Amino acid sequence: MDHSKKNQKTILQSSRRDFVKNTAIFTAGMLLPTMEMAAMANVFNDKTLKLAVVGCGGRGTGAAVQALRADENVQLVALADAFEDRLKGSLESLQKEFEGTKRIQVKDNHQYVGFDAYKKAIDQADVVILATPPGFRPYHFEYAVNSGKHVFMEKPVATDVPGVRKVLEMAKIAKEKKLSVVVGLQRRYQNNYLAIKQQIDEGKAGLITSGQVYWNSSGVWVNPRTANQSELEYQMRNWYYFNWLCGDHILEQHIHNIDVANWFIGEYPISAQGMGGRLVRTGPEHGEIFDHHFVEFKYPSGAVISSQCRHQPGTWSKVGEVFQGNKGIIDMNDAGAASISDFQGNTIFEYKGRRDPNPYQVEHDKLFASIRNKEGLNDAEIGAKSTLSAIMGRMATYSGQMINWEQALASEKILMPQEVTWNSIPPTVPGADGNYPIPAPGKTIIF
Repeated sequence: MDHSKKNQKTILQSSRRDFVKNTAIFTAGMLLPTMEMAAMANVFNDKTLKLAVVGCGGRGTGAAVQALRADENVQLVALADAFEDRLKGSLESLQKEFEGTKRIQVKDNHQYVGFDAYKKAIDQADVVILATPPGFRPYHFEYAVNSGKHVFMEKPVATDVPGVRKVLEMAKIAKEKKLSVVVGLQRRYQNNYLAIKQQIDEGKAGLITSGQVYWNSSGVWVNPRTANQSELEYQMRNWYYFNWLCGDHILEQHIHNIDVANWFIGEYPISAQGMGGRLVRTGPEHGEIFDHHFVEFKYPSGAVISSQCRHQPGTWSKVGEVFQGNKGIIDMNDAGAASISDFQGNTIFEYKGRRDPNPYQVEHDKLFASIRNKEGLNDAEIGAKSTLSAIMGRMATYSGQMINWEQALASEKILMPQEVTWNSIPPTVPGADGNYPIPAPGKTIIF
């Protein structure tokens, strides 16, 4: 999620490699080439679709590339970001990526900067990419849906429960309007995950009774504070470390693995309890979030999922999921491996393909096919409920209490202000010693 130009370049280079591969979409148990899907879609509608990007960091820039590659009749017409340097850097990268084409049509007066810029950009488009820090997502999604726009939005879709409820409300309205909405939970568009889900549905692993899901890594970027920088700008440029903007890494990153558990089990958790804290990332440059969380999620069926996420350099790293069914063990790996084995170690099923096609690309292929074919693909409710699952985990680790679904869903605690201006005071500010208040289990009030 690094917003630097270096990260934008890396994403674009990665995209180039992915696009020259044999892109395909896993649908109804078979693979369909992307170009075939695009051709099928355009039989129904060859209108040029206007695209706007709200949030011009690395993810927004990468998503713009994927959207433009998904459909040959899409033009980027507007950009919006809180920071002009990010917007200009994104535009420059995209112009280089599509040099010699007419795909980038962003006029000077359609480059919008500021906290209200999203409205102006959305107004120009048929399809919008929402890729700002996730605290803003509910309000941006609300405006887009009320404006009748199709949406790709990054996960998570909120940082607090009032935001989740807003997304759930707008998800229903989007369905009523037959708008297409895709949320960036790309494992749901990834071939090895789709193949294993089909095997689960066919009963090959039996009933899932337990599992372990992981996002253990060394952590992410830090942007040092600069001279004459306001507290708001500092937090905006280091949004990952502030809950009103990010929601902690159990939400911003680990939501992927929690979502896989929800998807494979076919339920959402009814309760969560766990622990967490800060042992390695303890300085003010790491804001207010924890560097480790461990949560037990219990599901209506009785399944219990152990959830780990950690940002500690030099420790064991794993991003993936393992599940135990009453017939076998499911082992997932984000790199592309996937298998089901029995309790004696014999293979029941093995996914022998590769991670290709790039699931980040497939998300957009499916979105634009849905728009063209008027299918009304809508991930918003799934995204909101998996967001709530991760927030419930954060509530459990911050408070040290058992949190249930109904209790979490009823929370009125607002982390993200509805309106932010450059004169706003952030919801969290440092103390006299320069440190931010840190959640303390047994003391922190989460409702």
